[in-house]
Amino acid sequence: MEIEKYEALLCAVEKGSFSAAAETLGYTPSGISRMMAALEVENGFPLLVRGKEGVTPTKECIKLMPQIRELVFEGEKLKQMSAQIRNVEMGTLTIGTAYNAYYGWVSRVTSAFHKEHPGIEIRIVSGYSAELAEQMEKHELDMAIISERGGNHQWIPLMKDRLLAMVAADHPVAKLDSVPVELFATESFIDIYPGKDIDNAYVFKRCHVTPNTQFSTMDIYATYSMVEAGLGISMNNEINCRTLSGRIKTIPLDPPQTTVIGLAVARDKTPAAASFMKFSEAYMDELKNV
Repeated sequence: MEIEKYEALLCAVEKGSFSAAAETLGYTPSGISRMMAALEVENGFPLLVRGKEGVTPTKECIKLMPQIRELVFEGEKLKQMSAQIRNVEMGTLTIGTAYNAYYGWVSRVTSAFHKEHPGIEIRIVSGYSAELAEQMEKHELDMAIISERGGNHQWIPLMKDRLLAMVAADHPVAKLDSVPVELFATESFIDIYPGKDIDNAYVFKRCHVTPNTQFSTMDIYATYSMVEAGLGISMNNEINCRTLSGRIKTIPLDPPQTTVIGLAVARDKTPAAASFMKFSEAYMDELKNV
């Protein structure tokens, strides 16, 4: 089917190689290669640049990406709706969260849902809010727990969360009752997800502060360890800081900084996603009180 070829193309672009796409989709690398060659003949121009380190999309392919993603998404909806007519449940549901405190809720609800809908595969992924919102726009996610972001999705607000300074218990800043945001411009700052559109970046932008970044990491737990070791101070959401352990102190910011956390849900849902949303209605009060 043509849709399967485009699905393989998307996978090859995302994974960066035919072999990785083949492993993900259950084909051989040569099978993926033949499908890509056929698509290029049908479209009349190259879609991929092939090299020793893998494949990358051509500028023509990049231009087609929004339509390709839409085609693959609509194909998945068609398969799921066709299965429903045959009284068969199938499909994949992908849920993301930017905050580790919500993993418990997601796991409990998906476990209960899977018992009633065993034919639906469920994937749980993590990332920062802007990243997950972008993935939803690309039909790579069905829903995600994130801080408020723009985009074509339904928004269910859950709570207002504070941003807090994170310091080692014996750091001089730990003596303060609140940490002025401008202090991050002079103190050694440990950045998480450097250069990314995360809640910390919103705080610095609002307060016109350029942090004195000395260290960076892409892992929240690595940030905790670096703060505890005295390498500098950092910032994180209060809901994430609940899981802190060790010799770390969290302190409110001055002026206070907050963000709204909510559930973002794709407006154009697959049958699997629609079933999950209906099922999860009974758990929404629990979600709002995590």
